Amino acid sequence: MKRIIILAFVVTSTFAACTTLKPGSIGNGGLSELGGTWELNYISGPRIAFNGLYPAKKPTLTFDITNKKVSGYSSCNSFSGTLVADDSTINFTHPMAMTKMACPGEGEATFMEMLKKTSSYVVSDSTLNFMMGDIAIMRFRKI
Repeated sequence: MKRIIILAFVVTSTFAACTTLKPGSIGNGGLSELGGTWELNYISGPRIAFNGLYPAKKPTLTFDITNKKVSGYSSCNSFSGTLVADDSTINFTHPMAMTKMACPGEGEATFMEMLKKTSSYVVSDSTLNFMMGDIAIMRFRKI
């Protein structure tokens, strides 16, 4: 009986130790593909055309995976904060430092609100999609 219990413990420990990719780790795909700088090229929701929201400069995001930092440009102000993400989920509801220049139009407010609604992401072919549930609400291209 003791041998069976010990064998069960050893087998369970072995399987637990052999997990290949835990959430938040850097490995093939997921979080490691998020690293770098991305430029927004689609946002859902607003009735204003994309080029009308961002006539001068498009918003960008830069992910520093090693230091768990995110920074960016909202089309008017710069911001930075802690990266809260794993291999498929991401969260932008935590406070971030942000410059406070007056911004014309609705572009910055729309961008920041959509970031807060993002719950997950998918990276494929140098394209980053931010998802709300199973709906793509923002799309970025790697620059």
